[in-house]
Amino acid sequence: MNKKNVLPVDFMWGGATAANQYEGAWNVGGKKASTADVMTGGSHTTPRRITKHIEEGTYYPSHEAVDFYHHYKEDIKLFAEMGFKCFRMSIAWSRIFPNVDDKVANEEGLKFYDNVFSELKKYNIEPIVTISHYEAPFALTEKYNGWASREAIDHYVRYCNTLFKRYKDVVKYWITFNEINSLMVPAGAFIAGALLVDDSGIFNNITVDSSQMRFQALHHQLVASAKAVNIAHQINPDFKVGCMINYSLGYASTCNPKDIIKAQKQDQINNMICGDVHVRGEYPTFTKRYFEESNIKIEMAEGDEETLKNGCVDFYTFSYYKSHVVGTRPEGDVTQGNVFGGFKNPYLKANDWGWQIDPEGLRYVLNHVYDRYKIPMMVVENGLGAVDIVEKDGKINDDYRIKFLREHIEQMKEAVYDGVELIGYTPWGCIDIVSASTGEMKKRYGFIYVDKDNDGKGTLNRRKKKSFNWYQQVIATNGEEI
Repeated sequence: MNKKNVLPVDFMWGGATAANQYEGAWNVGGKKASTADVMTGGSHTTPRRITKHIEEGTYYPSHEAVDFYHHYKEDIKLFAEMGFKCFRMSIAWSRIFPNVDDKVANEEGLKFYDNVFSELKKYNIEPIVTISHYEAPFALTEKYNGWASREAIDHYVRYCNTLFKRYKDVVKYWITFNEINSLMVPAGAFIAGALLVDDSGIFNNITVDSSQMRFQALHHQLVASAKAVNIAHQINPDFKVGCMINYSLGYASTCNPKDIIKAQKQDQINNMICGDVHVRGEYPTFTKRYFEESNIKIEMAEGDEETLKNGCVDFYTFSYYKSHVVGTRPEGDVTQGNVFGGFKNPYLKANDWGWQIDPEGLRYVLNHVYDRYKIPMMVVENGLGAVDIVEKDGKINDDYRIKFLREHIEQMKEAVYDGVELIGYTPWGCIDIVSASTGEMKKRYGFIYVDKDNDGKGTLNRRKKKSFNWYQQVIATNGEEI
């Protein structure tokens, strides 16, 4: 096998977005507020706020986002020009069931996605649909405190049933929850679980211990996911349903056995609990001690264990942006990350937001996870958030992004050469979208520049970056020329 052409001929190259950061039209076509729609703008230094009502005169980035709702034909045409084989997107739950417990789905919302899928089909782009991506109807929070209530399961299952039946002939790949393991940490309570833990109103600044609530909510999501897998396979046996893990890679800070054990435990808790339940259909044995020591008591209903066992996913997807260091004591400065953080690694550089860049870590994760589960894998989020400058001639020379992606693709190829069954790659924010953590626009990931600033001002005009043509060539050569 030649490492140069190691990727399969049908490898799915594409890009990834999420409705709450991309779609806009937050109250158009029967849609009502989602959890994302009550989060104000923020910055790297100023946290976003969660407001229980839409405040007049306050900026909410998701309300318009970059308006895919009205630009979907233009954007999909650009994706096709790059040569996308697939497009990872999400459906806005609040566009289909605006009040969460509606008896009938919102037809206008369903029709919008009919149109999106039709446009994708025109260019032979395979949709990979995330069913719930950090966007639940805010009514779920108001009526049930989100996933803290078991009633959320039935509402989610009805939503899935609607999607699977409506799109059974146009969508093959489904992902049940985005970064479901974000509920492991307080930062994931609201965005992942639709939970209001306290009255602080400050996003990612929970003032009380939320562990019991978060893990109970997580259990409800895992049961809901398993039910969705079963329903999907009944409606269309050709459906492929996957999970999505926010992979938290932490290296031991030293060869001290205590540091090795601590890094191993963090990997087990942050990554493997959700992975094992999704893929193996049961909680791993180490959770018993962890729950006891953490004073967490998961309330299971009769039949939950059987549901989990019978609802295993078909493929495993994950996000990978950075790594960090884990130790038994603070040894160095803290590094930022995608929900999960840790200590800085002196061998790595970081982006403008403090996320350390570690391409070889991607190879490690791919091997580590595939050795455990032996099912097809996709990297569905990976990318570099950076401040892009539009030159006087209109060009955007994002060589730093090309370098980041090139180095990660090289490590993907190494992993495939190692024996990993990797079937797809969808870099995050293939077009500039709103940042979930800060609500900013200046933290850009895309191959396509969108004219909009942090205050919501701009024409929304689309412009190709240098990386656009580079990625076009990568896809055209199936990763041989990077």
